[in-house]
Amino acid sequence: MLHHLIDPILIMIKDGVAAWGYLAVIVMMAIESANVPLPSEAIMPTAGILVQQHKMDFHLAALAGAFGCVIGSVPSYFLGLYGGRPFLTKYGRYLLLREKDMETAEKWVDKFGDITFFVCRMLPVVRTFISFPAGVLKAHFGMFVLYTFVGSLLWCYALTYVGIVFGEHMEVFTDIWHKFDLAIVVVCVGAFGYYLYRHLKHD
Repeated sequence: MLHHLIDPILIMIKDGVAAWGYLAVIVMMAIESANVPLPSEAIMPTAGILVQQHKMDFHLAALAGAFGCVIGSVPSYFLGLYGGRPFLTKYGRYLLLREKDMETAEKWVDKFGDITFFVCRMLPVVRTFISFPAGVLKAHFGMFVLYTFVGSLLWCYALTYVGIVFGEHMEVFTDIWHKFDLAIVVVCVGAFGYYLYRHLKHD
């Protein structure tokens, strides 16, 4: 079955975080926030499982995740600040960013101001790519960092808690995964493939 291939990968991720601890969380969340689609939805729950096993601290895990988000977001912000729309037009598709994404970000900022970057840090997918538009739109750097940290902290707390709950009921979730592993993977891969198609195709 498919889970025989996937389970070792999940164990390897867990063992990696267990071995490197908070540093692993910081590095992986930094990558996730630097326009690389490495899902925080997999990183932080893994830390949560280790919290449930008393191998990590709940608050420190969430703080490490938020700190990593800030580290990864800053280069992306300055890339947008100094590269601007010309960079977006030429290379945006390689960062899974489209002109429509930029226009959407502009509308949100026009309507809600810099608080947009706080809200976006708690939205799946969008949170990964919002730093570049923030730079293009010349968001106040100090406020951008603050909103990135606070929004990411709340997001990391939530996902870490999900991991704790998963750890407490791992046998139930594992049984469900083993019964429906193929369907789960097909849906996830299909959704991610559609997202890539929408962002890599010419507008």
